Amino acid sequence: MTVIDANRMHEIETRYPEYFHQSFRQRFGGLMILIATLLYSLYAVWFFDLPKLFAEAHWERVGIYLSQWVSYDVQPEFRIGDDGSIDIRYPRFSPLGDNPNPDWLVNNPDGSITVSISGTSRTVTVSKSETIVTAYGVSVPVDVFGGAPKVVGPVPGWMTVYDDNVLADLGFAGNVSISVDRVKMRKRFIGWANFIFDTQSSFFDKPVGEVVSLIVSGPRIKPDQSNLSLAFDDIWNNSEWQHGDVWTKLFQTIVMAFLGTLLGSLTAFPLAFLAARNITPNRLLNQVLKRFFDFLRSVDMLIWALFLTRAFGPGPLAGSGAIFLTETGTLGKLYSEGLENIDNKPREGIKSTGAQTVLVHRYGIMPQIVPVFVSQTLYQWESNVRGATIIGAVGAGGIGLKLWEAMRTNANWENVAYMVILILIVVFIFDTASNALRHRLMGTKIH
Repeated sequence: MTVIDANRMHEIETRYPEYFHQSFRQRFGGLMILIATLLYSLYAVWFFDLPKLFAEAHWERVGIYLSQWVSYDVQPEFRIGDDGSIDIRYPRFSPLGDNPNPDWLVNNPDGSITVSISGTSRTVTVSKSETIVTAYGVSVPVDVFGGAPKVVGPVPGWMTVYDDNVLADLGFAGNVSISVDRVKMRKRFIGWANFIFDTQSSFFDKPVGEVVSLIVSGPRIKPDQSNLSLAFDDIWNNSEWQHGDVWTKLFQTIVMAFLGTLLGSLTAFPLAFLAARNITPNRLLNQVLKRFFDFLRSVDMLIWALFLTRAFGPGPLAGSGAIFLTETGTLGKLYSEGLENIDNKPREGIKSTGAQTVLVHRYGIMPQIVPVFVSQTLYQWESNVRGATIIGAVGAGGIGLKLWEAMRTNANWENVAYMVILILIVVFIFDTASNALRHRLMGTKIH
């Protein structure tokens, strides 16, 4: 073991004073940051009243909404007549079409009807005198003969009795509402119903092989139109999913982002030269333009969209204008700061040859700033593709408005999921393309 004497220790302290004579901030800075973070977290919990917020939140709705994103339901209604007959009815816009004949509904010889809610483990049998619900390993008869439905025997936990009806909750598979003269069911299926062809299409409910055969070599369904053209029209004009309108609005969103970013960059570029102190030595003009950029940036894109929709009415013009104003401020600030940080040696060298100002800018400044400017503009364009979706919800056009309309109904969550997936795909594509272009311009490798 090596022993260090006092002289050696003094020499080490003299050589490395930063390790032996640390300030209070250096010694306790990390601890103070930790304590401040803890105190701020406790303040945030108190300020937002998080315990009450989490206690009163409707967490069950999360599962309901998520299930509706990836599934659809069919709602048959069984009306029991005075003569004991059972009439089956479906909603007007049922996913099964105008003449449904599902294989999960069976007419029994005794006149009753058995509906499979989920295989053979959860079924409902409807007859003129009673309805039998089988689920969770038990069969529960509900007497519907009389003034009010009555559960025969003990009432299970998944069944609720009201004054005029009995509700059986069968989980994700669906539910059953039983009253004296009718039985309403909700049967849930995984997937998106009629995503390709709606119930009005000539190709509805046909097997894939038959549809392909009709398109390739089958006889014309409509004499004046080929089957391929007819199939495309049916898909594009699908009344339930509205593919044509959704894709048109999605394209509007992309155009809004591109046009707004392009106009903003073209406006900000010359203004940035006037705002940069080292390019334009006029302090008043520099400050006026920089404050102008700050004003445009301080008003959020959503607020600009609200102003412009009042001025020009709802539509993509208002959305493009909102992006243009915001990007003029953002890119103007980024461009001017980039200009102020350039290396002045190339510029001074070219100026010393007696070159004109335009040539000085062209050969002394542009080679330094173009890669940075294009990189910043591409990043803003990518960001504006997302932003254009948000401002569309306030009437600025694009798929954002379509998405908001679907959410307001609180019933078309599968359509919401469809549009969200399209938005995610578009954002992913533009993010990848933007990153590739930026790395190519900057001369760096993509990791």
